[in-house]
Amino acid sequence: MTDPFQQALKLLPEYLGWHVLLSASALLLGLAISLPMAIAAVRSPRLRWPVLAGAGLIQTIPSLALLALFFPLLLAASRLAEALFGQGFSALGFLPSLLALTLYSMLPILRTATTGLLGVDPAVREAADGVGMTPGQRLLRVELPLAMPVIMAGVRTAAVWTIGAATLSTPVGQTSLGNYIFSGLQTENWVFVLFGCAASAVLAIVADQLLGLIEAGAARRDRRRISAGLAGLALGVAVAVAPLVAGGKPAAYVVGAKNFSEQYVLAELIAGRLERGGAQVRRKEDLGSAVAYRALAAGEIDVYVDYSGTLWSNVLGRTDNPGRAVVLSELTKQLQARDGVVVLGSLGFENAYAFAMKRDRAEDLGVADLAGLARAAPHLKLGSDLEFLSRPEWKAVDAAYGLKFQSRRSYQPTFMYRALGGGDVDVISAFSSDGRIDADGLVVLADPKGALPPYDAVVLVSPKRAGDRRLLATLRPLIGKIPVEAMRSANYSVDRDRGKITPAEAARRLEHRLGLD
Repeated sequence: MTDPFQQALKLLPEYLGWHVLLSASALLLGLAISLPMAIAAVRSPRLRWPVLAGAGLIQTIPSLALLALFFPLLLAASRLAEALFGQGFSALGFLPSLLALTLYSMLPILRTATTGLLGVDPAVREAADGVGMTPGQRLLRVELPLAMPVIMAGVRTAAVWTIGAATLSTPVGQTSLGNYIFSGLQTENWVFVLFGCAASAVLAIVADQLLGLIEAGAARRDRRRISAGLAGLALGVAVAVAPLVAGGKPAAYVVGAKNFSEQYVLAELIAGRLERGGAQVRRKEDLGSAVAYRALAAGEIDVYVDYSGTLWSNVLGRTDNPGRAVVLSELTKQLQARDGVVVLGSLGFENAYAFAMKRDRAEDLGVADLAGLARAAPHLKLGSDLEFLSRPEWKAVDAAYGLKFQSRRSYQPTFMYRALGGGDVDVISAFSSDGRIDADGLVVLADPKGALPPYDAVVLVSPKRAGDRRLLATLRPLIGKIPVEAMRSANYSVDRDRGKITPAEAARRLEHRLGLD
């Protein structure tokens, strides 16, 4: 069994390198944009309020939402560029994260730069004018040096904010220290969570102290302090980014995964098979459902596993349920025709949305299906995963049964099960291939009206890899070979409280169990 701390250390060079590169780039870009805007705001009182109010408005948008908003915008821009010039650009990962974090860094720099420049003594300005300085000379030689300590205070705040917010770039496909936190929360690997938080905190403290050295140097007109701070920052960035530069050949394949244990296991299963065949592979994990499919269709990732019901409802916008075979057949035809996406086939099991309760609680209330749940719902509390209540499946179930719960709360899947176990909620939107259903003694409620579509786990291949013989030959042996019992066992080996293993280890055991290694 792999030591979690050793595993975290092994991943640190890549995660830290990308985190530093992203944060430093966003901070430098934010400074390059904010400082001229602050100067313009000082020169023009009419411009001052809109500039500061606009930066403040951006700051009110949650950083994760800001990151997510840039992905579809950049994806549309990339497709337009490809149509016009024959080549697009990557809309997944670094670019949306960079733009969002740049905006997020601007407010403290704008405010402190404006305050610092406005705070320069008018008599000093008059003296500069009196000795014949031009406005540009006065700005560079007098106003900016005097305002620099105040400006640096804003840069320090922006740096800490940016480094913290960069951990949230993981769901849009950017590797960062947030990978520790997101995967650790899902698999209850608290070593990963603490490691990611500690590494981010230490990075923020170090950056703040080095910037503080520059601030002190600016206040005391001490060039040695300024030089030492700048040298420390440059050296730190160089050391952190060096492993990325020395990382060797770029990955031949990018394997995607959403943000729960089964996806981690299946991504490792696919990636491991490719790597044993000699391919370079990169993982893009913790993607949201919409981001994952759009990234695949755009060629940002090459392969990932999705679920037929999710694609049927969210991608095709269908609300009917014509049956498992028809759904899979129609998906295969329509995704190929619409987006060029190849549905290679089902892995052999379903991971369906299902409502689950503690067995004794369901028996006490006489609830065996969703019709019975509807009768008891006004006295019950619902816990769901973060996506379910905004998905078409929930609307379809609610329309079919009229589920009016006393309250509804959303959780990370791991904490959703814990909330049910602790009595915080009475029913959850579970997943049928989750090993915790049997382990926790839960009962899955029947859906007599067929409101929920089937959820076959299907392998999707991007349009640019549709004819890739190496990839297809690696994936085809998996089709139809994974029974739900084997998947539940693999999932539970990652999720259980004691004796848990990593997704990579679970994937190897699953492959061996099925005779696919």
